[in-house]
Amino acid sequence: MTTKEQRLASLQRAHFNLFQIPATDVIIDLLTDSGTGAMSSEQWAGIMRGDESYAGATSYYRFLDQLEKLTGMRNILPTHQGRASERLLVEVLIGSPADGNGMIVPNNAHFDTTRANIEHSGAEAIDLLTDEGARSETIAPFKGDLDVAKLVRLLNERADDVPFVMVTVTCNSNGGQPVSLANLKQVREICDAYGKLLFLDACRFAENAWFIKTREPGQASKSVPRIVREMFDLADGATISAKKDGLVNIGGVLLIRDDAKFASASNLLILTEGFVTYGGLAGRDLEAMAIGFEEVMHEDYLRYRIRSTEYLGEKLTEGGIAIVQPPGGHAVYIDASALLPHIPPHEFPGQALACALYEQGGIRTCEIGSVMMGEHAVMQLVRLAIPRRTYTQSHIDYVIEVALEVKQFADTLKGFRIVEEPEALRHFTAKFEPL
Repeated sequence: MTTKEQRLASLQRAHFNLFQIPATDVIIDLLTDSGTGAMSSEQWAGIMRGDESYAGATSYYRFLDQLEKLTGMRNILPTHQGRASERLLVEVLIGSPADGNGMIVPNNAHFDTTRANIEHSGAEAIDLLTDEGARSETIAPFKGDLDVAKLVRLLNERADDVPFVMVTVTCNSNGGQPVSLANLKQVREICDAYGKLLFLDACRFAENAWFIKTREPGQASKSVPRIVREMFDLADGATISAKKDGLVNIGGVLLIRDDAKFASASNLLILTEGFVTYGGLAGRDLEAMAIGFEEVMHEDYLRYRIRSTEYLGEKLTEGGIAIVQPPGGHAVYIDASALLPHIPPHEFPGQALACALYEQGGIRTCEIGSVMMGEHAVMQLVRLAIPRRTYTQSHIDYVIEVALEVKQFADTLKGFRIVEEPEALRHFTAKFEPL
C-alpha cells in the first residue's frame, strides 16, 4: 500500500508516464492483460516437464499438436511474443524498412505494435471500423466488425497497393469489441474476389469466439472450439500474442498457410529469434503455451472471465461514468472525453484521467487515445485491462470506488503536454508535464 503523497512523487519521477512507474508502487495493476495473468496448476506442472533440447524438443511437439488442433493450420512458428510474429509477417509480405512505400494494410483497427511494424516497413496502416464501432455510447453486439463497404471502396481504388488484409479479434483499439463470424466471412469473400490474403490478429480469439456464441444468431449451439476453428479456417494465417488468450506470461505464434511464405518466415525466425522449434522461448514456455491454448477454450472459464469484465462496466455505468458500450472481453474502456469534456484531445484527457486514477488509488491503467494512437485516435479512452485469473471481486470493487472518487473532482483535472518522445510507440517512454 502507498499514500497519495507517495504516489504523486512516483508520478513526478516517472514524468507522468505510468509505464515508467515501478510495479512495487502500484496497488491494482490494470495497465495490460498481456502476460499478466496467473497460470494454472497444470501449466506449472508442464513447466517442470519442459524439454530444453535446442532442436525438436518434446515440448515443441506438444505445442505444435495443440495449435494444429486449435487452428487447423500446419505451418506454425513459435515466437517470443505477438510483436515478433507481426515483424516476421510484415517482413515476409511487405519487406524491410522502406520497401513498403506506397503500400497500405487495411484492418478493422490496428493496435499499437501492429501499426508500428507496418509503418516501420514504409507502408500505411488503414483503419476501417464500422461507424457504430467508433461511437462509445452505441450498444451493438459486434462493434469490432470491419466495414466491408469501406474495404471494397479501398480495394477498387488501390488494390495493387494492398499486400494483405488484417482483422483484429477482438478489436482492442475500440474497446475490446468482437467481430462476428458473418463479418469475417464477408471479408474473406472480398479478399477472394480481389486476390488478397487475409490474416487475423488473433490475440483474443477465444474471447471473440465466446461473443460469437452468445451474441450471434445461429451460433449458440456450437462449441467454442468449433467456432474458433471456423474463424481460423477463413484466414490465410494469423499473428497471436500467447500472453493474452494463450494464458501465459511470455510467448507468441505465427501461422502462414502458404508454404513458400512460411519458409521465408522460418528463415527470418532463425536469423533473429531462434531455431524454428523454439522461436526464442524455453521449452518450459512451450509447455505452458500448449496447455494454455487448451484451457482458454473451457466455457466455464470464458463465462466467468467475460462476466467479471461486465461487472466492472456495469458498476461504472451505474455510477455515471461513460464507458465504451457494451463492455469488452478483456477490459473496460472509460470514455475520457465524456468525463473530462474541458480537456481537448491535443491535451490528452486520457492521460490526465489515467494519472488521476493512479494518484487517487494506486490503480495503473493505460491511455488509448491521442497519446498512443496520435492522429489515428478515434476516441479518447482509458483502458482498465483485467489480468486473467488474477484479481478477486474485492479488488474490482476497490477499482470502482476509486473511479467514482475521481469522478467527483474530474472537472478540476488539467491536461498534459509531451516534452520528450521517441519516433515510434511513444506511449511507452514519452515524458509529460501537466499544463
